Amino acid sequence: MTALGVTPPPATGLSLCVLASGSSGNCSVLVSRPDETGPRRVVLLDAGLSPRRTQRLLAERGIRPDEVDDILFTHLDTDHCHSGWTSAFRPGGWRARLRIHRRHLGRAERAGLLFRHTEVFEDTLDLGTGLDARAMLMSHDDLGVAVFRLRADTPAGDAHLGFATDLGHTTDELIASLRGVDALAIESNYCPIMQHESDRPAFLKQRITGGAGHLSNTESAQAARRIGPRECLILLHLSRQCNTPVRALREHAGCGCEVHVTNQHRPTPWFTIRGGAPRCAVPAPPRCPRTLFDLVSEPPTRTVAP
Repeated sequence: MTALGVTPPPATGLSLCVLASGSSGNCSVLVSRPDETGPRRVVLLDAGLSPRRTQRLLAERGIRPDEVDDILFTHLDTDHCHSGWTSAFRPGGWRARLRIHRRHLGRAERAGLLFRHTEVFEDTLDLGTGLDARAMLMSHDDLGVAVFRLRADTPAGDAHLGFATDLGHTTDELIASLRGVDALAIESNYCPIMQHESDRPAFLKQRITGGAGHLSNTESAQAARRIGPRECLILLHLSRQCNTPVRALREHAGCGCEVHVTNQHRPTPWFTIRGGAPRCAVPAPPRCPRTLFDLVSEPPTRTVAP
């Protein structure tokens, strides 16, 4: 029996809930369970909320802290890696493995995130129980950001989720690595007109729009149309000052699937990623080179493509 007010994920398959997305904190929970008799896998994608808030939001979804198997970081900016996580892993509490890209290792060490259960990845990750991921590094500020294509066993067959935020710009290699996913979660950070007309300082505007910061609505929509998600498109990291859900949804109209807007203050419903459709072989992304804003307070919004 489900407790009052608790909305657990579906019993089987691959499910995603975006707990929060914006410049004040980003965190999503991914649950994978191939069948009703086996264990489920629980993964956090970024941990930009405090451990206490994360625990409360997970409890509302029927998930205990000790059930979280992995925390998979796209990068370690404070809105994706809350400082409270450096002291959260005490006996009897969180036991998740921290998965950090090799390019972010130095920053992780300085932040005190190198625990016994911290693991470094570069190209591929085996997350267990029929769940795995391919990663590629995109340029974002100085150290870059990891983009993921996650694949899970489901009763219907393979289900694929693309997860891409803080991109700055897109490339042909990025599009190829995510093409044909069942669900795509991608940032749609700002409206260029609102960004230009804002009172933000020039250096901040340049950081955001200069190719190593964030994607505009237009850039996000162009990438989404080329990637072609089969089931749904989830827009992440909308700027509270320089974007609106209406502008983001308008730009993504005609993408051929349901489009959803995430929120800084309210979690989304569970997105069930069905998968199972035949697809062409997906090329592995190129090996990562060794060198190298905020959400509105309205509830999640969606539009259904005709």
